[in-house]
Amino acid sequence: MRQLSLCLFCVFLFGCSSNTSLKQSPQNAQPGRQWLPNGHYLSSAGKSIPLGDFPLGMSLSPDKRSLIVVNSGYYQQTLSVVSVVSQSVKQTLAIRKSWMGAAWGPYGDYFFVTAGNDNKVYRYGFQNDSAWFLNSIKLAEEAPAAFVSPTGLAINSEGDKIYTVSKMSPALYKLDAYSNTIEKKLEFPAPLYTCLLDEQRSCVYVSEWGADKISVVRSEDLVKIMEIPVGNHPSAMVMNGSGSYLFVTNSGENTVSVINLKTFNIEETIDVALMRNSPAGSTPNALALGKGDTTLYVALADNNAIAVADIKTIGRSSVKGFIPTGWYPTAVICADSLLIVANGRGDSSGKNFNKENPFSHLKGSLSFIPVPFEHELKQYTASVLANNPYTREEHYAEWNDVNPIPQMAGRQSPIKHVFYIVKELRSYDELFGDMPAGNGDSSFVKYGSSVTPNHHALSQEFVLFDNFYSNGQNSINGMQWSTAAYSNDYTEKTVPTLYGRRGGAFDYEQVGIATPKSGYIWDAAQKKNLSVRNYGMFLNEEASQRGEIIPLAAGLLKATSPYYRGWDLNYYDTSRVSGWMKEFDAFEKGDSLPQFSVIRLPNDHTGGKLSKIKSQNAFVADNDLALGKIVERISRSKYWKTSAIFVLESSANGGSDHVDAHRSAALAISPYIKRGSVDHTHYTTTSVLRTMELILGVPPMTQHDAGAVPMFRAFQAMPDTTPYTAKKNIVPLNELIIVTPTQQP
Repeated sequence: MRQLSLCLFCVFLFGCSSNTSLKQSPQNAQPGRQWLPNGHYLSSAGKSIPLGDFPLGMSLSPDKRSLIVVNSGYYQQTLSVVSVVSQSVKQTLAIRKSWMGAAWGPYGDYFFVTAGNDNKVYRYGFQNDSAWFLNSIKLAEEAPAAFVSPTGLAINSEGDKIYTVSKMSPALYKLDAYSNTIEKKLEFPAPLYTCLLDEQRSCVYVSEWGADKISVVRSEDLVKIMEIPVGNHPSAMVMNGSGSYLFVTNSGENTVSVINLKTFNIEETIDVALMRNSPAGSTPNALALGKGDTTLYVALADNNAIAVADIKTIGRSSVKGFIPTGWYPTAVICADSLLIVANGRGDSSGKNFNKENPFSHLKGSLSFIPVPFEHELKQYTASVLANNPYTREEHYAEWNDVNPIPQMAGRQSPIKHVFYIVKELRSYDELFGDMPAGNGDSSFVKYGSSVTPNHHALSQEFVLFDNFYSNGQNSINGMQWSTAAYSNDYTEKTVPTLYGRRGGAFDYEQVGIATPKSGYIWDAAQKKNLSVRNYGMFLNEEASQRGEIIPLAAGLLKATSPYYRGWDLNYYDTSRVSGWMKEFDAFEKGDSLPQFSVIRLPNDHTGGKLSKIKSQNAFVADNDLALGKIVERISRSKYWKTSAIFVLESSANGGSDHVDAHRSAALAISPYIKRGSVDHTHYTTTSVLRTMELILGVPPMTQHDAGAVPMFRAFQAMPDTTPYTAKKNIVPLNELIIVTPTQQP
C-alpha cells in the first residue's frame, strides 16, 4: 500500500478536515482502542507483555530463543530475560545504571550491556533462561567523577573484541573481552548513538547522533577512514546479510538513509512517515531486516507504529503499510516470521492519585507480532492512520469563517497580538479541582482559590478548560513540547536518566542536540517575518542568577528582553513582570508592540520540599499575582481589542489528578473568548501551539501541532472588551516554609 498523497497532506496541514466534533477522552474512549492523553490511540497488534521501566534496547540470542531487554527509565533500571519460545519474562535483574546497549557473545552463553554513567560495560553469564553478573570493563571512574555514558555496542565473531560508543564524553572504544581492558579509544566532538561492526571490511560504523553523519572507522586501530553525511539525528543501524547496504534511521526527519557499502554513497533516502513529505515528528529510531532482506521494519516512536518498507529494489523502495504498536516503540527485532517490539511507555497512561511522577505510569511493554500477510497489513495500516491525530480524518462542522481562529491559510484573524505564557508543573486538580463547573476532584486541590485567586478568576471570567493534557511528562520534555510541538529522541531518551539522578547534563534549552531540526515557535514566527519578543525563555541559568540576560537559542538572540530574568526561583515572578511592564509601556507609547511574545513564569514550579526560603504556597501565589498583573495591563491597553493570551503549564509533573497524570491547566484570555464558558474538548499542549499558529498565519512545525485540535470552540466572533482586574494575593509572597518533624533531613 503506497503512502497517502501530498494533496491529502496539504488538507491536514491547515487543520480543515475532521470526522468528530469532539476529541476523545477517558470518559468517551472507543472500544478496542486505548486512549492516550496526547490525542493518540493505541491498538497494538499481536501479544503484549509488561516489561520494566522504559525499555531502550534489546538483543536476540544466536539461537533466537532468548532476548535481553535493557530497561533504562526513571525508577529501577533492570534487565529483562525473555523467552521468545514462551513469549514471557523469565528473569528480571536489577542494574544500577544502564542505557540501551546489549549484545550477545557468539555462542549465546554470555552477553554484555552498557552501564550508563557507571561508565562500564557489564558481562553476564547465561544458561537455561537465567542470567548472572560476571564482571565488568571499566571505561572511566563512576559519575560524578566522570561522565562517559556508553550507549550501543558490538562484538566480533570471535567474542574477544567489543566496540562501544558513548554520548556524554563522545568516543568509540575498542575493548579486550579477555583482559577486560581498553585497547583503543577514538574521541568524537558530538554525542554518539551506537556502532556496528563490519568484519568483511574490517571497519566499524558509528552513528554520530549529534552530528548528522556516519563515521567509518578502521576496526584494528580505530583510525577514522571517512564520514558520510546522513539525515538529522542518525541513530540505529542495520546491515543486510550480504554486507552490501547499511540502513540508518534519521530520527529527526522521518527518513532512513541507505548507504551503498561498495561506494560509501547514499543510494536512497526512504521517507517512512505516515504520509509522504510530512513535517517532522515520526521519530524513526530503530529498524530490523525481514527474512530474505527484502523488507525493512522501522519503529516510528511518535507514531506508535512500525513502517513496513519493500526494499527489494534499492533506489525504488516503498512503504507498503504500517503496524500498530504500543506507546513509543524504541526497538524492533525480526526473528524469522515474528516481529518483537519494545514499547518505551507501554500501553496506557493512568490516573495520578499519589502525586507520582508521570513516569511511574509509563512502564514498558514487549509486543510479539506475527509478520502480517498483505490483507492484515491493510487493516493494520487503517488502524495506524486512525490512531494518529495527524492522519485521522476529522470534520469540524461548527467551525465557521467568522470565528477569530482562521480555518484556512490566508484568512486574517482580528487578533493581531499573541502572548504566550508558559508556566511549570501543575495538574488540573491541583489548581482547578474546586471549580464546580469543571470535571474536578476537590480532594486533590493543592493550590485553590485562596492561593491562586487570579487563575480561578480568569478561568471563571473567560473559559475553563477541564480536558487539557500536557504532551510532556516533566518540565524538560514538557518545555520542548510547549515551544517546538515536539521533543526529539535525544530529549526523550536522556531525560529519564537525568531525572533518575543517574548522571546527565541539562543541555536541552540551548542550541545543540536537543534542538529539533524543525525549530521552535519563535523561529516559525520569524520565518513569516513576524516581530517576536522573548521574556525569560531559554536563557543561561547561571547568568540569570547574576542578573545577566544571555539567550541560548539562535532565534532569541535579537528578540530577548534585557529586563526579564530567566530561570531563578529565588527571584519573584512579580519582579519579572516589572521588567515586562517596562517594555510593554514603551511598546504602547511607540505603537510598536511585537506580534508574538513568549513569557516564562517559572515560580509555580516551587522550590518543593528542598526549599528553605519560601513556602510552596508563596511560590505559587507569586506566580498567580504575576499572571494577573500581565492580563490586567494588556486588558487596559489599546492593544486589548486585538490580543489573545494563552497560558499553559509545561507539564503536570507529579501533580495529583483523578483523570490522568498528564491532565493540566490551560487558560485562553481575549475579548473574543466566550465569557464564562466551559470547554470540555480534549486539548493538548500542541492544541495551544496550533491555535496561535492559525492566528498568526504560521504553518505547523511538526505533525503534532498540524494534527492537534485548535481551540476554536472557546472563541466567538463578537469581542467583549471588558478589562480584567488583577486579584490581590491572599498568601503572603514571602511566607516562610514551615518544616514539620517528618520533613527534617
